[in-house]
Amino acid sequence: MITLVRRVTAVCLLGTALTACAATVQPAPRTARPAPSATSAPPTLAPGPGGLTPVFRNGSRVHGRTVALTFDADMTADQGARAATGEHFDNPGLISALRALKVPATVFMTGRWAEEYPDQARSIGRDPLFEVANHSYSHYAFTDDCYGLPRVSADRMRADVERAHSAFRKAGVPDARPYFRFPGGCYDRRALRELTPAGVTAVQWDVVSGDAFATDAEAVARQVLEGVRPGSVVVLHCTRSAAPTTERVVRAVVPRLRARGFRFVKVSELIGSWSGGS
Repeated sequence: MITLVRRVTAVCLLGTALTACAATVQPAPRTARPAPSATSAPPTLAPGPGGLTPVFRNGSRVHGRTVALTFDADMTADQGARAATGEHFDNPGLISALRALKVPATVFMTGRWAEEYPDQARSIGRDPLFEVANHSYSHYAFTDDCYGLPRVSADRMRADVERAHSAFRKAGVPDARPYFRFPGGCYDRRALRELTPAGVTAVQWDVVSGDAFATDAEAVARQVLEGVRPGSVVVLHCTRSAAPTTERVVRAVVPRLRARGFRFVKVSELIGSWSGGS
């Protein structure tokens, strides 16, 4: 989700902009699905109105104190030169912290990130604590005016998603989930329509952490703690160069939320346990 446009630095502006970006399309009706298991297909939502790609923002508010931490592993198609000169788009310390804290999580990974860090992509994808989902190949925008990101043409949207899946397979990720997060969180009806044949569930969020370009880990942790409700999906990042505080945020937030009775789950569990509650 990180856009690498330095003008988007204020946490409040980021949250406001993301909310506005997703406001153009009403959420698709949610449909109860069986809980995920080792032998069943990953749970997804039924198509939205007009058969459009369904959109999931949060789980049930009334069936347990669950919360899903999600991490966007961002790298755009044109950032290879920056990685070659030492810029870190990965965050192995964050993944180690999640493992040490035994926190299940969903990592929305770009195909370009998987190409740059295949060993890490494979390690995350093969760890039962985590699940890998699709964040596009290029991290280019699927709408106009999305934080200054380059834009994918409508006729290339599905191909961009499928190219990411190919990159995951090449890296050795065995079972990427059929979930998709729009770069920047920006989408409209055309984007939902173009992705319908891909058979994905679009996953947004209801808690913006504000870790993008943040330097005050405690302020980010406070924003997360103030925003989380039962069934929440929290958006964070797995990118050291653009979200350097995220590991510290996780180490601060996890014990506090557990003390409040929250249980950490993957997005698939929230979708699988959805019962239509508000």
